[in-house]
Amino acid sequence: MKEYQSLALALDNMNDSLPLYVKSPRGRYQPARDDQILAAARQAADSLISKEQALNQPPVVEAFFKAKLAGLGHECAAVAYLDHQFRLIRYMEISQGTISQASVYPREVVKTGLRLNASAVIMAHNHPSGSPTPSQADITLTTHLRKALALIDLRLLDHIIVTGKGTSSMASMGLI
Repeated sequence: MKEYQSLALALDNMNDSLPLYVKSPRGRYQPARDDQILAAARQAADSLISKEQALNQPPVVEAFFKAKLAGLGHECAAVAYLDHQFRLIRYMEISQGTISQASVYPREVVKTGLRLNASAVIMAHNHPSGSPTPSQADITLTTHLRKALALIDLRLLDHIIVTGKGTSSMASMGLI
């Protein structure tokens, strides 16, 4: 059995697996269900990024959004608002959708960016289908969002697509 120096969740050990247990109302411990694990992982993902850590490394950004969005049975769009040093100001899930789409309104992303005094934005959404390939709608949204944010001097750094098996970056594909 692999020995662990630290059981704390971190970006370098989030793929390690140990059996997880939850306490039942009767006080007994039983193996955690997948939905309980995913709910706890989404909450724990906040601890992956410290207030001082910049979200300027693709592996860090992708791991953060994967922890937040992978495994959902419906599309969910999210935005990370960043300061001028690319540190996280706020993570917001801006739209819950169906199995194949979620509505995103660039105007709302812009309004929130102004309210938070953000300097940059990273958008992400999941594909429950498992395909990390951006759809034409994803590409069109990214173009509109980039243009809208540019009008107020806010940079769209990336649009990450999350699946249960991994992520894809529209910036690395040359689509931003």
